[in-house]
Amino acid sequence: MKNTEEDFNCCVTTCGLPLNANYWDNQYVNGETGWDLGMVSPPIKNYLDTIGDKNCSILIPGCGNAYEAAYLVQHGFTNVTLIDISSTLVENLREQFGDAPIRILHGDFFEHQGAYDLIIEQTFFCALNPSLHERYAAKMYQLLKTGGKLVGLLFNKEFEKQGPPFGGNKADYKELFSPMFELKQMDDCTTSVKPRLGSELFIEMRKKELPENSVRLFAIGGITCSGCKKDITQNFLNLSGVDSARINTDFTEVLIVCSPTITNDDLKKAIAHDAKYTLATTTI
Repeated sequence: MKNTEEDFNCCVTTCGLPLNANYWDNQYVNGETGWDLGMVSPPIKNYLDTIGDKNCSILIPGCGNAYEAAYLVQHGFTNVTLIDISSTLVENLREQFGDAPIRILHGDFFEHQGAYDLIIEQTFFCALNPSLHERYAAKMYQLLKTGGKLVGLLFNKEFEKQGPPFGGNKADYKELFSPMFELKQMDDCTTSVKPRLGSELFIEMRKKELPENSVRLFAIGGITCSGCKKDITQNFLNLSGVDSARINTDFTEVLIVCSPTITNDDLKKAIAHDAKYTLATTTI
């Protein structure tokens, strides 16, 4: 099903369901893909046209119908990986691309392992529950090679209806990404398709060269309100060597960027004043 530019909003018939593999597979089975532009996004196309190295490794997570991938192959790129959680979509893509030099994976982006020069963001971040944003940022950092880039589009607006898509704003994105990435571009996009014009930011973010074990994601427990969240965040930031600490929206994970000299025990001690608070390492 190919949608017109005017039909880019996510369907709302099942948005109350968990955003899991079954949810997204049903969207494709039922043709409820209102986010689908039916073409490569113009701002991303313009960026891809500037890349000289056709052999650079490129990942497109939550790839959807993968118009960007088709464009890359048509222009001689040889090292493109797609990953999506919908089995129906992946089967369609494998049939569509056939023997093209594209690796098409069915799976959960957050369980994927690899190393890439470039990751393309196109309506994947906005499809995620906002509680996963910290995990997303940490995973992008992990998957990119030294000097690698995260490039694409983020919404710079809030939506009236419950997502997906979920909205956001420039200030929050800067807070989320700047500890781990050099923000080369995060600007209002002037080449968006008409329905999205004025509501998108074009991003080009380069992975910082941080010491090993600087970026850490923890499961955190015991936080029950925004006040607790604020206090615990400040406790982490009060530690010399902690550059940033950000607790997710449902108070279950915290992303910390710090000096490798800071131990996990140091971080646990920062919240040890109340036994209800817990901190446990988790896999990125």
